[in-house]
Amino acid sequence: MKYSKTSFLEKMNNYGFNLKKMYGQNFIIDENIINNIILKSSITSDTLVIEIGPGAGSLTYKLSSRAKNVLCYEIDTSLSELLKDNLSECNNVDIIYCDFLKANVIDDIKRYDYKNLFVVANLPYYITTPIILKIIKDKIPVDKIVVMVQKEVGNRFKAVPNTKDYNSLSVYLNYYFNVKKLLDVSKNVFIPKPNVDSIVVEFTKNCNNYNLKDEDKFFALVRDSFTQKRKTLKNNLKNYDLDRINKVLSKYDLDLNARAENLSLEIFVDIANNI
Repeated sequence: MKYSKTSFLEKMNNYGFNLKKMYGQNFIIDENIINNIILKSSITSDTLVIEIGPGAGSLTYKLSSRAKNVLCYEIDTSLSELLKDNLSECNNVDIIYCDFLKANVIDDIKRYDYKNLFVVANLPYYITTPIILKIIKDKIPVDKIVVMVQKEVGNRFKAVPNTKDYNSLSVYLNYYFNVKKLLDVSKNVFIPKPNVDSIVVEFTKNCNNYNLKDEDKFFALVRDSFTQKRKTLKNNLKNYDLDRINKVLSKYDLDLNARAENLSLEIFVDIANNI
């Protein structure tokens, strides 16, 4: 399989394929970036990899050489002949042509025998967050997620307290995962070139020893705390028992004049357990 920009475009032209903005199609063509993603993913011969949006199969091709099996979800059926050609050497790749957000992934992975389950993908920018949330909500038993995302979004995923990117999604994701950046990716390695740069972010399951009593209460608290990010907790949490919240905050040398961005995951858990 060729990775040059020229051969890539020629093959797409041969199959009469036109990139579709509605699906957020930005195909990666830089082999060095692809190899770096594969290397940092630490895939083994016992790994089942889920790829969401294989595009023309550049990443898929490399994944197949490392993983036991690769299960792809592709919404664009017009890619079928191009993918069949590009992945003709790969006998361990299966492609389901459907919207990943509507797929029953738990049922789909039952037919595979594997030791580790990874998600490795260049995610369409417009549905990055819904994809990550589906993995969590559907309780898909992933051991690791390695995804290329828009840089601004990735920065929110991995944000820490007291930074401008820290928000409710940061807290939500860090409850389930340890999140870190693996590498920066220039917009120049894609066809077509997007308007922004990307980063590759890794999510690994954390031990989750937070002793949280009620997840629903916790997530509601986090969401409400960030309702208006520049306002204080006193303003955002008017419908809560502020005296109880203030009592917890005092343990951390904080009070109700703090903003949500000042609170770590552990503090949110402590508050949720005491209201």
